[in-house]
Amino acid sequence: MHRFFRIFPILLFGLTVGFSGYAQKRKIQNKPFIDTRRWHYGFNIGLHDQGFKVINNGYIQYAPSTMDPETGLMAGGEPTAQWMAENDRQNFGFSVGVLGSLKINNYFDLRINPGMNFGSKHIQYINLVNGDRESQDMKSTYIALPVDLKFGAKRFNNYRPYMLAGASAQFDLTATKHSLLRAKPFQTYLEVGLGCDIYMPFFKLIPELKFCFGLGNILQKNRKDITDPNQFIYTQSVDRATVNMVQLNLYFE
Repeated sequence: MHRFFRIFPILLFGLTVGFSGYAQKRKIQNKPFIDTRRWHYGFNIGLHDQGFKVINNGYIQYAPSTMDPETGLMAGGEPTAQWMAENDRQNFGFSVGVLGSLKINNYFDLRINPGMNFGSKHIQYINLVNGDRESQDMKSTYIALPVDLKFGAKRFNNYRPYMLAGASAQFDLTATKHSLLRAKPFQTYLEVGLGCDIYMPFFKLIPELKFCFGLGNILQKNRKDITDPNQFIYTQSVDRATVNMVQLNLYFE
């Protein structure tokens, strides 16, 4: 996710320079009274990349010790498995939702954006003892409820850049179907982003880039669904897991 923080200042600078060019000449405004409404409604579609950071703890599984019948001494106890997990690829998905926005004043809006995020997180495991490999595709279907405070600049012509910050609660409908590792169904995020209101002749188009930072450890350690000890070792080998998300959405109001 660090690559997005490298381009974030570039995007912000590009928006500033781009809109300063429009400040030299007034143009006919589309939908001139749309921002005077108390409530705004719309919908969104978009793409996202789900990040999944896994912290391994180095857990080692040993073979059971046995007694040598000739010497009467305990033998064995050799290491048989030490699994390491990693999110080994980009995890792209898509999002849909509806938008409700309450105007607070000429610069601030309170925005509620319930929707659904569809995607997956691919996990690769390697056994450092014998080189065996396993993989897991953690498909996810999130019901999301972001609540954001939007700060918009003054409109000029048919453009109005803005920034936002807020929080989101998400519930994964497919969490109970995860096998080797399992994430907690309920997850929370902090959000920051930037975008631009573009006033078209018949509607308002809003491209937006948003960064979502997961809060807390989402790894489910208490796995009552596992009866085979050889399957539980994957959960034992991971200390914690955190999530994040980068979203590129198009809103239509």
